[in-house]
Order: sequence, then structure tokens, then C-alpha cells
Amino acid sequence: MTQLFNRAPETLHSPSSKAEAVTPSDVTDLPYLTRYLYVGGTGNITAVMADGSVVLFSAIPVGTILPIQVSRVNATDTTATLITALY
Repeated sequence: MTQLFNRAPETLHSPSSKAEAVTPSDVTDLPYLTRYLYVGGTGNITAVMADGSVVLFSAIPVGTILPIQVSRVNATDTTATLITALY
């Protein structure tokens, strides 16, 4: 299979090239800052943003892609499920 974009430089506006399931935690950071969070199950997400601020995103609908850079998804007050970090 030909890799069409294997030589293109990766920027913040590039499509995500990595993904992993998120287990919310109040102490464990994600391995990288995210480009996006995909929310597979409706609810709230409490996220630690790239600048260290903590933000509650409320009533996120199923299938939403949040274009946010976060270092952690806190377990406290997070009710959304099936969260995927996109890098």
C-alpha cells in the first residue's frame, strides 16, 4: 500500500496519526497532548488543558470530536464514555 502522506510534515492542522482509548484519571496524564478527543458515549468531560487549566465540558453528544489539547481527562465529574485521544 502506498503511503501518500508519509513525507508530509506533521503540524497541528494535520489529520491525527495516532489514537488510543482514554481511561479517565485524576493523577495519570496522557502520554502526549491531544489534538482532539472523540466522545463515543454522551456525558461530561473534565479535562486538564495544555495550559494547566481544568475545564468541564458539559452534555457532550455522542460522536462529538472536541478540537482540544489536553494533558489529562480527569475521572472526577467525567461521565462521558468511550473517549478516544487523537494525536
